[in-house]
Amino acid sequence: MDWTERLPPRPWLVRGVVLLLVVALLAPSAVSAITYDQEESNLTKGTIKQPADGTTVISVQGYHFEGKGNKKKPARLVAVGPKGNVEWVHNGSKEGAAWFYDVDPLENGNLLVTSTQRGGTLVYEYNPDTQKKVWKRFLKIHDTHDIDLINNGTQLLVANMRAYNESSGKNDDSIYVYDLEKDEIVWRWYFRNHYEKQNGGDFTDDWTHVNDVDKIAPGKYMADPRNMDEVIVIDRESKEVTMKLGKDDNTDILQEQHNPDYLESESGTPTILVADSENHRVVEYAKRGSDWKKTWEMGSSEKFNWPRDADRLPNGNTLITDSSNHRVIEVTPKGKIVWEFYSPWLPYDAERISSGDGSNDPTMADQGVTGKYQVSGSANIDPGTGDRVKMSVLLGNTFAGTSLEEDMREYGELWDQATPFIRPIWMNEYAFIAVIFAILLVVGWLIGELVYQRRRLYYGMKRRLA
Repeated sequence: MDWTERLPPRPWLVRGVVLLLVVALLAPSAVSAITYDQEESNLTKGTIKQPADGTTVISVQGYHFEGKGNKKKPARLVAVGPKGNVEWVHNGSKEGAAWFYDVDPLENGNLLVTSTQRGGTLVYEYNPDTQKKVWKRFLKIHDTHDIDLINNGTQLLVANMRAYNESSGKNDDSIYVYDLEKDEIVWRWYFRNHYEKQNGGDFTDDWTHVNDVDKIAPGKYMADPRNMDEVIVIDRESKEVTMKLGKDDNTDILQEQHNPDYLESESGTPTILVADSENHRVVEYAKRGSDWKKTWEMGSSEKFNWPRDADRLPNGNTLITDSSNHRVIEVTPKGKIVWEFYSPWLPYDAERISSGDGSNDPTMADQGVTGKYQVSGSANIDPGTGDRVKMSVLLGNTFAGTSLEEDMREYGELWDQATPFIRPIWMNEYAFIAVIFAILLVVGWLIGELVYQRRRLYYGMKRRLA
């Protein structure tokens, strides 16, 4: 007998190989499920070259569906110790928070928290020691990113976005001051009085996306209308814009930036430090006469993915929230990472409590460091996976020099940003990729079986119908 006659029929051989491949592809997800530990897998320290100066509080935006927070992918505050140890976690999704945004350290050691809820925005003072709210106020405004406590804690300074009024046909995006004692708005500045409808985004929806407002001096408010690609300073008394960095659609200066901070050099030069989000970098601009000059730039699309906060620390380093890389890093003026912590589901804001809210001097110009620098020294950890290469970098390098390079990088960036929300929390990224290939393989297998068995299926159906 010919030895080939002992082999199984070829279709069964193919099925066996396909089945083995599917099992092999699903094995990593099974291991992930068995070894998963929520606290350890989701909150991970990266590079720690030097201990941080005190506790770092990170606000994590989280994931929600139709305004209801996902308890498995929660909006939360994470307090991280100097050596990357988790000190405490405040889970907002358990109490109705859809997203967390701005968090501000207060002088008494508490935190001011901005949280979107169903039907509005909840702002409250949170005591980390008692894990209780000291006071809270619910405002019927949508998707608010930033509220600050000003004037000795008596008033709230609010960045109000997505405020289109259907009945009046006006867009009410604004900056306003809310008096806690009077329980009413006592001052308001409307963007529609200073911008044309065609500026920014959709006038009837998310027009300005003003994501930040700071009191930078008595009667001076700095605001960040992201969709206008501008940072502006407003005079409270005259309601005029007295300072402006950037220009709508001039993306070389800024592109849909977040959370600018106002600094002044030793000589009094106005300086703005800002997370230039869609340009995947952090930049610093100094005002020289009537013009702005970019004095310092950090990062690129290969190292950052949608950074949304940057604070200058007293030691001259910069604390950066690299949102879609799901991490917070402290970097030296020339880009060396000395402290790194990973927390998934889009960290939005990070504050070093010992430094207070926002940025502190010095400017980069005062440190004698100007120019463009790249980030180095990352642990390259995606929570739960170990060392990895970002998909955007992998695809970009694979198709480098071809007409597909730019498109592949964009697809990779979308993958890096979206997958932490899509994949199960117990499944690491490589296991998730393997599952996708397993699903595609099974679908191809089923299609192949239908084609191979088409005659049998046809005559079987024909006999049944007869």
